[in-house]
Parts: sequence; structure tokens; C-alpha cells
Amino acid sequence: MKNSIKRNLQGKKVFLLFVLTNLVYAFMLLVTIPKIMSFSKGLKIVDMLPMGYDLKYINKLFETLGTDGRAAYLYVQLPVDMVYPFLFAISNCLILGFFLKKIEKENSKLIYLCYLPVVAGVADYFENFGIIGMLYTYPEIPDYLAKLSTFFSVVKSGTTTVFFLVLLVVLVLTGFRFVSKKKD
Repeated sequence: MKNSIKRNLQGKKVFLLFVLTNLVYAFMLLVTIPKIMSFSKGLKIVDMLPMGYDLKYINKLFETLGTDGRAAYLYVQLPVDMVYPFLFAISNCLILGFFLKKIEKENSKLIYLCYLPVVAGVADYFENFGIIGMLYTYPEIPDYLAKLSTFFSVVKSGTTTVFFLVLLVVLVLTGFRFVSKKKD
């Protein structure tokens, strides 16, 4: 996979993937999530709870959503959220690789940090599968399903946070390198 990353660090490709990923994310934030939230009476959907949730919360949310809200979650939000993790993983992996290349670190062990968004994307898929399972089994959601889903939610959010912190550091280093080259 490391060689695949290095082969795809062209600026246009990285930029197009970045734009596509963020268009899908914006669609979720502006269309699909508000649609679900219109049924939730202010309760956040489980995808948006980075510290996790428990079975009691899930039952309260699903009850509040009602049949139409649960259907919108399953058939409107989750299909889009089955595309987003792939785009997030690929685009952010390449974005970090692109900037590592700018500071001439793409051949160092730092390239393995590009796997962080891939881990987050995989965790997001497992979270989504858990949510689908809970929606299908509601109102008798098995406790283990809620625990697995929340575990992957926390892994997703934790890995995403670490990734963005790493990206921020790499961007700062890229900025320093750019400024120092301008001075020369």
C-alpha cells in the first residue's frame, strides 16, 4: 500500500479527491443529517457522538425518531455514509502523503501515518454496520451490538482526531519549509 500511496501523490488527483470527499460530507451535514435530526427532537444521531453511546441512548433515539425517522436513517443517511468512509480514507491518506512529500519525508517511516484515515474509514464502516444492525433489530437491540458499534465510533473519532493533529503538524512544517526556501 505504501507504494500505491507514493504513486498517487499528484496535486490534481489529491485535490479532486479532497473536493469530492468534502462535497459528500457537506451533503451529509446539510441534507441527510438534518433530515434525520428533524425527527430526533434534538437528540444527536449516533454517528455524531464521538465519545460513544449506550443502549439506553440508542433506544431513546430510535424511539424518538419513530418509524419514519428510523427509515430515513437507514435509507437516506446510511447509504451516503457508506460512500463517505472510502472517500475520507483515500483522500486524507493521499493529502497527508502529498504534504509529507513536500517536506521530503515520503520515504521515511512517517508515511505509515497515512494509514490513520484508512483505520478511521474502516472503523466508520463497522460503526455503520452496527447502526444498520441496530435499526433492523429495534426494539430488541442486543447489548453486544450497541457495545461493538460504540467501540467503532470511538475508534473512528479517536483515529480521526489523531490524523488531523498529525496533518496540522505536517502542514506547519510544510509552511516553515516554504518560508525558508523563499528566504534563500
